[in-house]
Amino acid sequence: MGHPIFARIYARRSVAEARLQEEYRRELLAGLSGRVLEIGCGNGLNFGYYPPDVTEVVGVEPEEYLRRQARRAGSGTSPRFSVVDGRAETVSEVVDGPFDGAVFSLVLCSVTDPLAVLREVKAVLNEGASIRVYEHVASDDARTARCQRLFAPVWRRVAGGCRPDRDTLALVRSEFEITEARGFDFCPGPRVPLGIVAPHILAKGELRPD
Repeated sequence: MGHPIFARIYARRSVAEARLQEEYRRELLAGLSGRVLEIGCGNGLNFGYYPPDVTEVVGVEPEEYLRRQARRAGSGTSPRFSVVDGRAETVSEVVDGPFDGAVFSLVLCSVTDPLAVLREVKAVLNEGASIRVYEHVASDDARTARCQRLFAPVWRRVAGGCRPDRDTLALVRSEFEITEARGFDFCPGPRVPLGIVAPHILAKGELRPD
């Protein structure tokens, strides 16, 4: 599975926006430690923000172009980074757990089955593992939410499967214990059409005891 044209567009745009997102990426990763699994690591923009207590990061990325970019981003840096080919929906088949933390960063909007992804990740986490979520989500504003639903089919085709109308926080809450969450608006480009992906969340949580 791949979206080679969108991957190149995403890589260029994400690098251009990197400085604007720096504070969010630092907040996302602060306090993590041990072995961390990053789902859909893209071109590795998070790699420069992992704190010193993280000893290893394993990134999973299905798109070949982005995977090459991520491997370059993690080369020769600390902590130790590795990037493997795999889909989020079958991540337990391509990584060796257990992990002390998991990171979802602008990825749950585009996976085919987010609940399957969350359950796959749970299967490779240590008891008490931390999770971190940085995603754009369905808006709480009724007017914006209507626009998200209206344009979702077109956006999904042109943006690598991305769904702007997904209630990602509710999905994550169904599988993990959320301890902190905040919403904010991030739209570095023109409001039309990017306003439909402006609502974001940053959340922290942990693996819920059985």
